[in-house]
Amino acid sequence: MGAAVGAPEFIASYWTLAGPVLPRSASQVSPFRFEDRVRAAAEAGYRGIGLMHDDLRAVRARLGCPVMRRLLQEHALVHLELEFLTDWFADGNRRERSEALATELLEAAAALDARHVKVGGDRFGATWPLSQLADGFAALCSRARDSGTRVALELLPWTALATPAQGLKLLRAAGWPPNGGLLLDVWHLQRAGVPWIEVAALPASAIVGVELNDADAQLQGSLWHDTIHRRQPCGQGAFDLPGFVRAVRATGYGGPWGIEIISDQHRALPLADAAAVAMAGARSLFTP
Repeated sequence: MGAAVGAPEFIASYWTLAGPVLPRSASQVSPFRFEDRVRAAAEAGYRGIGLMHDDLRAVRARLGCPVMRRLLQEHALVHLELEFLTDWFADGNRRERSEALATELLEAAAALDARHVKVGGDRFGATWPLSQLADGFAALCSRARDSGTRVALELLPWTALATPAQGLKLLRAAGWPPNGGLLLDVWHLQRAGVPWIEVAALPASAIVGVELNDADAQLQGSLWHDTIHRRQPCGQGAFDLPGFVRAVRATGYGGPWGIEIISDQHRALPLADAAAVAMAGARSLFTP
């Protein structure tokens, strides 16, 4: 099933190694210690790791950023992604809360030398004026540049920023910030009905990151149910992952690839097994 020769560097996205904890739950803090996740990621061959803001807050309080950064360096994990920021485009209390979280994430990004911060559109599906979205994204990218990091807009099918065309429209309206771009998660693009030819047509400068996983051909339940309960390791579902890899490679993108597996089965695995299973599936896509 190989799609291309030469495996890239891989990031273990937060949920891949988070264990038995659900997205948007009251607490998104992993029961696995940060130092154990770092060790498991390194032993499985990853070159990066991800942190959700709840977990980041808890680990910073326990270890502090200097110790966290030392652990990452000792295990040769050179890519760190932080998530997840919404409402950077909103008004009132929603915008105030977003600004506070952005400050927290960007301070951590500077202290930990994070590669990028993941953000997304309105999770309630509301449509906002393009000028407001553009102003918010440009301002966020400016703040991120001061922190030495990038802003990765994850295209999400339940938002009005779901497709490459919508993402490009925002990037252009925002003045195409040099440290801002799109994050292409194969699950989100597949469920949004995006053909891989649209991915292949993207310029490499528009892409900050890519994420791999697999799932059934047909949606199982709602989009939200499918995305948090049914994502499988690469090769265990029905997605055309070789085609997706070829499309991304056609853009000229040369950065790391995230692996984000979110399912009941994966959450139940021991930490080392979760890291190894996810890695084996992703690596198989780059084996001739």
